[in-house]
Amino acid sequence: MEHEVFVPVPEAPLRAALADPERVAGAVPGLQRDAAPDAGAPPVAGRLKVRVGGHTITYRGVLSVAARGDGAYALNGEGSEVRGSGVVSFALLLRLAPAAEGGTRVTFTGTASGDGRVADVVGDSPQAVDAAVRRLLGRFAEGLAAGAAADAAVSIFETEVPPPSLDPLADDDGSDGMGSGEGSGSGGAPAAEAAHARRTMIGRSAEEVDHAPPRGRYAPVPAPEALASGATLRWAAPAAALVLASAIVVTRALRRRR
Repeated sequence: MEHEVFVPVPEAPLRAALADPERVAGAVPGLQRDAAPDAGAPPVAGRLKVRVGGHTITYRGVLSVAARGDGAYALNGEGSEVRGSGVVSFALLLRLAPAAEGGTRVTFTGTASGDGRVADVVGDSPQAVDAAVRRLLGRFAEGLAAGAAADAAVSIFETEVPPPSLDPLADDDGSDGMGSGEGSGSGGAPAAEAAHARRTMIGRSAEEVDHAPPRGRYAPVPAPEALASGATLRWAAPAAALVLASAIVVTRALRRRR
């Protein structure tokens, strides 16, 4: 058989994924890996459910991927039915080639054989088996490409922080001609002091803005002058009453003398 799949991923990340058994296992659709494989067992081993026509068959098997000298990869696998005595095996050759669309063409060629339940399905509907195999290979190629694309995206976020030249508060290196005169022989000391002064002024300005009273439409309304005069009246009224009372007392005293 031969089957070709286009994936929108460059060739190099796909080769890196094929060299990693963990990513190969993650690309197999529906694979349930063994929790603790036996010593010396292939790195890709577990259970796999395959839907063929109207039947679902579960296999327990192994898969190996080996790079060849011509740039292709040999995929060999074997599985036995979990509920039954049937066995399937396949030997495929996987090739990668750049596509004109900007991605990669993944081509599978090889042979497969099987008995048991899958042989019964082949006898009833060979087209169903062919469609199931092509669907499995297509999903494997897409899963491999998805893992490679995810790894490429993660590598972008693992880069270092931007260089100091992109920092607006970075020290001045004197490339604008300002530092080529006096004091340039002391290295980066004047530039560091200037940067410290800029940061201090910026922080001080921000602090003054935070504590400065608001202006414009949000400025506080000044107290009316009537309040100030009211405070004066509160002191003047008792004094006037005292003066009036004193005058009355003096007047009565003068009358008594007369």
